[in-house]
Amino acid sequence: MEKIAITGIGVVTPSGIGKRQFWANIKSGRSFIKEITRFDASLYPAHIAGQIDDLEKYSHISERLLKKIDAFSHMALVAAEMALQDAGIEIKNEDPNLVGIFLGNAIGGWLYAETELRDLYLEGREGVSPYMASAWFPAAPQGQVSIYYGIKGFSKTVVSDRASSLMALGYARKVLAKNKLNLILGGGMEAPVTPYALLCCNTYGTLSKNNQDPQGAYRPFDKHRSGFVIGEGAGIVVMESVARAKTRGANILGFISGYGTSCDGVDRISCAPDGVELARAINLALWDAQITAQEIDYISLDGLAVELWDNSEINALKLVFKDNLKNIPVSCPKSMFGNLLGASGVVDMITALLAMEHNLVPPILNLDTPVLKGINFISKVAKEYQIKKSLIISRGRGGINSVLVVEK
Repeated sequence: MEKIAITGIGVVTPSGIGKRQFWANIKSGRSFIKEITRFDASLYPAHIAGQIDDLEKYSHISERLLKKIDAFSHMALVAAEMALQDAGIEIKNEDPNLVGIFLGNAIGGWLYAETELRDLYLEGREGVSPYMASAWFPAAPQGQVSIYYGIKGFSKTVVSDRASSLMALGYARKVLAKNKLNLILGGGMEAPVTPYALLCCNTYGTLSKNNQDPQGAYRPFDKHRSGFVIGEGAGIVVMESVARAKTRGANILGFISGYGTSCDGVDRISCAPDGVELARAINLALWDAQITAQEIDYISLDGLAVELWDNSEINALKLVFKDNLKNIPVSCPKSMFGNLLGASGVVDMITALLAMEHNLVPPILNLDTPVLKGINFISKVAKEYQIKKSLIISRGRGGINSVLVVEK
């Protein structure tokens, strides 16, 4: 399948809003995980997160619209606008029937839903906003972006736990390769820092409870790991055919050249310990990109900071890359700002694109004592590497595996 060009990036994370601020903080290896301050979360087993506190400064959304939407749609609208500006695209000049939106998230918009459900029980049905029905459900951001820009082309929302946004990108690439659309806004968003969403995440069973040391809590592949930390944010990229991008003189930021997916199928929550199906998804992505394992220069890890998941991920890499694994830099930049659940994959891809642009691999934070030997973990500080091809891994509950290959 042909490569697809990425010509614009919009990113909204605790580490920064906009790719310049985001990359400056990522390359410096700063942690943005802290105690939750938005509401009293002290009674939750895990009450730390990566939070976005200054979205309004970057927002172009009217107060009237903000009253109708959840935070995850707000983040999607901000990221979409940034991506279009970065790509130099004036959406009103596009054929709306040939523009699509492919977004992923895991849990939907719960801040809006929680507030309205509380009002339902306190005031009865008269107290519920009529916008409740269209604000919380997982496809709401796709709908709001399409309404805002008048986009009418074939579009999809993918809900596949933490693998959602990477799957959305894989799907979008396939649609573009078949020339069904001219342009796609692809990515994902998540807003889990709310009372009920945090409760759901705590029942996940794999959140770090190291509330005393927020910045040191998320430590993938470390001997003292205790689970992951949630974060909120969004990442959206502009995707178009290479021919179209070149014709309009676009600045091509990278190419999506391969995608692979599989499912372990062993448990409704856990993954398989052997990593065999993840290895198959990696091989499918490499085959799709028409490259060999030896051509990969950087691997972005899923890094859940849970023994079963971390070990199975490395098992899969060993099956694919064998002895060469020790030479490939691997990292997990989300340890700086939290796991963005359904939005984690696209933000990892954006990080990889920026790493390739600057030939700099961002670090895994808190990797003081690696539990696995013979792996080229980039820890504590960023390191210079010539990167032409990157592999991004994103996984979800039940052993969902999603893998993307991006090229410089």
